[in-house]
Amino acid sequence: MVGVVPDVPALERVLDYLVPDGWVVDDGAAPEVGDEVAGRSGAPVVRLGSIVRIPLQGRRVRGWVVEIHRRPPEGVPLRPLAKVTGLGPSADLLELGEWAAWHWAGRRLTFLRAASPAQAVAAVPDRRVVRSPTVPIAAGPAAPGDLAAVSARALERAAVTVVRVPPAADVLPLVVAALGRGQALVLVPGRPEAAELAARLRREGVSTARPPGGWAAAAGGASVVGSRAAAWFPAPHLGAVVVLDEHDQRYQEERTPTWHARDVAVERARRAGVPCLLVSPTPSLEALALGRQLAPSRAEERRGWPTVEVVDRSRDDDPQRHGLYSPPLVAALRGGGRAVLVVNRTGRARLLACQQCRQLATCTNCGSALASTGATTGANGVGVGDGVDDGNREQLVCPRCGCAGPPGCTHCGSNRFRLLRPGVSRVREELEALLREPVGELTAAAASDDGPASTMPQERVVVGTEAALHRIHGPDLVAFPDLDAQLAAPRFRAASQVLYQLGLAARRLGGRRPGARLLLQTRLPGHPVVDAVLHADPTRAAHALAEQARRLRLPPFTALAELAGAGAVGLADRLARLGLDVSGPVEGRYLVRAADGAALADGLRAAGRGEAPVRIEIDPARI
Repeated sequence: MVGVVPDVPALERVLDYLVPDGWVVDDGAAPEVGDEVAGRSGAPVVRLGSIVRIPLQGRRVRGWVVEIHRRPPEGVPLRPLAKVTGLGPSADLLELGEWAAWHWAGRRLTFLRAASPAQAVAAVPDRRVVRSPTVPIAAGPAAPGDLAAVSARALERAAVTVVRVPPAADVLPLVVAALGRGQALVLVPGRPEAAELAARLRREGVSTARPPGGWAAAAGGASVVGSRAAAWFPAPHLGAVVVLDEHDQRYQEERTPTWHARDVAVERARRAGVPCLLVSPTPSLEALALGRQLAPSRAEERRGWPTVEVVDRSRDDDPQRHGLYSPPLVAALRGGGRAVLVVNRTGRARLLACQQCRQLATCTNCGSALASTGATTGANGVGVGDGVDDGNREQLVCPRCGCAGPPGCTHCGSNRFRLLRPGVSRVREELEALLREPVGELTAAAASDDGPASTMPQERVVVGTEAALHRIHGPDLVAFPDLDAQLAAPRFRAASQVLYQLGLAARRLGGRRPGARLLLQTRLPGHPVVDAVLHADPTRAAHALAEQARRLRLPPFTALAELAGAGAVGLADRLARLGLDVSGPVEGRYLVRAADGAALADGLRAAGRGEAPVRIEIDPARI
């Protein structure tokens, strides 16, 4: 008798079925090279993870065999399996799926689907590497700070290592070093990047498998190269795990359960006892909390960052005349070459600047931009300074942490502010008039990472959101004309996300090459993120961001969950009675904090979901 999880979301339990006479039961933990759905005699073979068809309520549905040799319940007639459809997740992936369902408060079914092939697989081919890759790791003797030497050190032990690389560095030598240990699992944030890396490896004789069609090749020993879904691909001979750009938000699933591919890869490497390399030019706080950090020499790291120019708008003699376009920015745009201006499309949230000293009004607790409860806005989208003058009627409120107080600049004491509200389309129109040439526009709504090249703007100057950095390669200038709108956005992780964007901009510029420049326009020139990029040293920002996260009780120093939906009230109440820290509601959402991920997962499982629907986001990316 076997236990089967049916592919029916409303039926979340293991059902018992008989194995028909003449079928073969294989106790192997994972499909091996040469394994097939049918044995030599032609009889179907049932293994752990086998995808089967079962009779259920008058129809046949798909299911996964998750237990073998179960003890049959007394007095309950059982029905036999109807068919073995194909091979499925190995025993280690079944266990990993159970862990993920617990950790992210989701259904086991979600991860069974993720670990299964897109189409039925009847046999496992032999795709093991037959020769070592010929890619040179280094042109000459490896200096102590070279990426090749760092890679070798990171792979010396079966542990998590954070490898900080220069933005413009080629990570192929690092991947090749991991392949030297055998079958590798290499995660890349986007599908285009994964396709490019896999193609480079195949040209060097490396057998690779990519989602969605490479499941069988991965089960046969090919190294896995792919985006988020690849974290669940089979790897029976796993020798190393590499997560490139581990900070990238695309690794997190937006739908519930909000599992994160980086964390799945880390747990998978831990269970397999193999090295795990988390690679990034700007490592996340979560990654830094998981293992030691290795970095190349300072000279090599500086070469991977472009020349950075910081335009201090707090010293602008006439900000009303220049608006968003300071003389240094205009001169840079008129200097020729391809230019990209990054403007936060969602940055139309109010941003107040003191009329007296021109400093931003920011929260002293969390650093977010303050908003006035009564500031007015002119027809041109710029706030009028007489809207904030009476503390009895109006306050400056932090939309991020909720702190509020009477209006007043913390730098000079003035109570008069200007309201700044830039936007992508408006910036494009103003630049066309200023430069007297067509200006392109590129946002996430207009293009995707794997869209056709024909959708790319052909103009010399392009204004866009972060999507422009993903699509446009090799510009001569990348400018953030309103960096403050992103640094002081009402999100707890706003500063970290800006650091990641600046690292991506540095990569697109190609490091410290002649003519390449990253221009940052800000009223916060002393911000840790600006300081880190200016000195090509992400550590400067990491220390400040870690201190802020610790003070605000954010990950990785606490485990965090966000609850929303009709059942959020009841679940929040049950979690509070279990001793978890619950705050809210804010706009119908509750935040739940626990000492660590295990305490949070145990609390959510003990509290149950209740009857009303509730959305649970573990470690939400945007709060």
